Amino acid sequence: MFRFFNRVRTIVSSELNSLLSKAEDPSKMLDQYIIDMEKDIADVQSSVAQQIANERVLKSKLEDATEQVAKREEQALRALQSGDEDLARRVLEDKNKLQANANSLQVAHEEALKLSEELKEKLTEMREELNEMKMKKDSLKARSESAKAREKVNKTLSGMGNGAKSGFERMEEKVILNEAQADSSEELRSMNKSLDDELAVFDKNSAVDSELAALKAKLSQTNEQ
Repeated sequence: MFRFFNRVRTIVSSELNSLLSKAEDPSKMLDQYIIDMEKDIADVQSSVAQQIANERVLKSKLEDATEQVAKREEQALRALQSGDEDLARRVLEDKNKLQANANSLQVAHEEALKLSEELKEKLTEMREELNEMKMKKDSLKARSESAKAREKVNKTLSGMGNGAKSGFERMEEKVILNEAQADSSEELRSMNKSLDDELAVFDKNSAVDSELAALKAKLSQTNEQ
């Protein structure tokens, strides 16, 4: 009858580690254990009530049998006082039978009373255990939620290290590469621009030199005339 409570004590003693290893939700499991314990207590309480009722029935029968024995003894005494020894003898014989029955009821009642007391003690122990489990349940639930929170944070951090963080670093390297490429293209553009400027100046100087040579030739012809 009480093996269930021993099993529950073992499970609760192992607390969250065992529950989490089985992929069970500790909060839901703890609530279910409390419900199961309350149901067992209700069943045991019904059994205890039945046993107490049996003990009281035996007690009532014992009291009746004891009264009958006392009554027969009184009747035998009155018969003897009236001079009817034969009647007194028969009454005493019946009294002895009633006494044997009373003795049997006495033994049965004592055993029933003892069992009733034992069951009531067990029921009290079960209720105390239930109250202890209820008080411990809130603490275990809080610890369970804390464990879940820590696990979630650790998984998130781990994911950042393997995924988001490495991706972030990869994008950083790509930005640095793009910046380097932009700097290179800017430098190349500057170099090309300088060359074009020099060529433009060269072309301009060449044109001026040609015009100057033409003027010199024209002036020379004029002087010769």
